[in-house]
Parts: sequence; C-alpha cells; structure tokens
Amino acid sequence: MEAGLSGAEKKAILLAGGSVLLPKDFHLPFKASRSTAGPGAGSVSVVFTFEGLRVKKSISREQGEFELLETVTGLCMTHRGKPFLDMVEIQPTIYHSPEQAFINLHQECIYDCKFCTSPRLGKDATKDLDLDKVRRMIREVADRKDLCAVSITSAVVGSPKATIDEMVEVVRMVRSELGNDIPIGVEPYISEASQIERLKDAGADEIKMNVETFDPEIFQKVCGELDLDWIMEALGHAVAVFGRGKVTTNIIFGLGESDRSILEGVERLAGMGIVPTLRPLRLNEINRPVLEEVLGPIEPVSPERILSLSRRSKEILIRHGLTPTTYRTMCHHCRCCDIVPFADI
Repeated sequence: MEAGLSGAEKKAILLAGGSVLLPKDFHLPFKASRSTAGPGAGSVSVVFTFEGLRVKKSISREQGEFELLETVTGLCMTHRGKPFLDMVEIQPTIYHSPEQAFINLHQECIYDCKFCTSPRLGKDATKDLDLDKVRRMIREVADRKDLCAVSITSAVVGSPKATIDEMVEVVRMVRSELGNDIPIGVEPYISEASQIERLKDAGADEIKMNVETFDPEIFQKVCGELDLDWIMEALGHAVAVFGRGKVTTNIIFGLGESDRSILEGVERLAGMGIVPTLRPLRLNEINRPVLEEVLGPIEPVSPERILSLSRRSKEILIRHGLTPTTYRTMCHHCRCCDIVPFADI
C-alpha cells in the first residue's frame, strides 16, 4: 500500500482516476449499477468500500487504471500496478446508490447542459419511467433492510411544469407506499416558486437544485438556456420552505473556473443555510467533445485540488454551523462521487 496516504487521499485518487479492471473470472457478489444520471451516467459501476469510505467506480474486464485482485484474505486493489488498497469490499446498491433508491425518471431533456451525459445516452441505456413502473420498483425493494431513503431526479421532459407535475405524483406515491419513516429527496428543475411548496406538500423532506458553476462566463457556455440568478432565488425560497440544512446544490469544478469562484459560492450558499456538493467534473467519450467545443481543452481535475477544495469548504461550513452529515437523502447521504466534508475528511 502506498505509504503515508490517508483514506481521503486514496479516495481522491480514485475519484480523479479511471476504471477498475476486474479479474477475468471474478463474479461480482451483487448486480452492477448502470446509472442514467450523475457523474457515472452511461457506465457500468460498482461501489467499493475501504477504511470506512466508499466510492463508485466504473468497471472493466479489459483495462483499467486500477486493478481489483483476489487474495486469500479478501480483495485488494492496485493503482498503475502498485499496491494501493490492502483491503476493499464491494457494497450493493439499491437503485443507483447504496442504502438508497435513487431513481431517475427521464433522461431526454429540453435543456442542453454540456457536461450532462444523461440526455446523450443511447436508447438502450435509458429507462423513461412512469408512475406505475416506479411503484413496482419501490415495492420490489420496500422490505430491504438496507433501504434508508428514496430520492427522485429527472431530466426536464416537455416543460418544467410537466416534469414537476409527474415528480409530485411520484413523491406522493412513494410516501403512500413506504409511510413516513423513509426520507424522500427530490432533485428537480424549478420554474416557479410554488413548485417547491408542491413537492414539500407531496412528502419530500429534502430538495436539491443545481447551480453547477458560479463562474458566469462558464455558466453561459455550458448551461446557457438556464438562469443562474433564478436558480439562486429558487434556492433561497427552498430554504424558507424546507428549512436550513434541508436544501443542497451541486457545484461542478474542473470546467476552467477558479478556486476563488467556487469558495465564494460555498460561502454564499452556506450563508443561506445550504450545504453544496463540490462535484469534480467526470469526463468521458460522451460529454468531452461537446464540452471542449465550447470551453476548449480541459485539464483533468487533480486529487490535490479535490482535497483542497473539500478542506476549505469544510472550514466555511464550520463557520456557519452546517454539515452534510445531517442530510438523509441524495448525494450527501450516498457519499460515492465526492469528498464529503466531515464524513470523508
């Protein structure tokens, strides 16, 4: 094992790195996850756990920057041929996430955010769920002892209003099926403030609306059809409806923004009672061409930057009395795709 590396440093290397090569005859103990949303959309992935941390990585039978090995005492992992993790386990997902049914209703979207892989997936990878399909999915996992939360996200199909109408019905159904003990998170695009109340009234406990980037020039290039000022206004209203520490948002880094713009954004959000997720950009063959068309060549995110931003974000959260560990749904609870302050570092 590489000497002197903390668990967080190892996780940062995993987040910044490529796929995990599996042994040829290795049989996964659980079904692999094929995500249609989030950083791993379009890839076949597995959740690896080590030293109390977890990370979701794409897997391959042909090549990988990391390699999973079987030993007489269990599983270990190498990095570029050198010992890296001396003990690693594979954790099951429910839908998309461990301990959580994280359900993406639709992938095709009326907006064209350049980093987003979901609407660019082939038809073989998309699901397009309706209320009855989601009900069947929920019933299939309702009795699992590891089910701790349900989260609902979706691309915007037809119009924001139509998508919110559907999400409201899904949340109501999930609450009816599972009762009040299971927390529900929602990740919508909001076009009217009243939609936030509708989701809360339907049974949602936490809400996530994504800023994506605080750099106005980059925002215009990668999310030009959206309005950053409106998203911030909607986030402020969401805090009034859901409460402090119940609202979150993604800040993607690796698009060419400065650390200063990210941390000023964290400070602004924390002052509103919002704990953001700092999400390193995940490039792949699907989103790289469209991103580089508008941004030019993109430098990969380094493990050092991932850790530095997480540490500095943690300092800001401490000043505001906030922590992601109080969230019970979505990405803060999952902890697979980011370095999470207080949980990982």
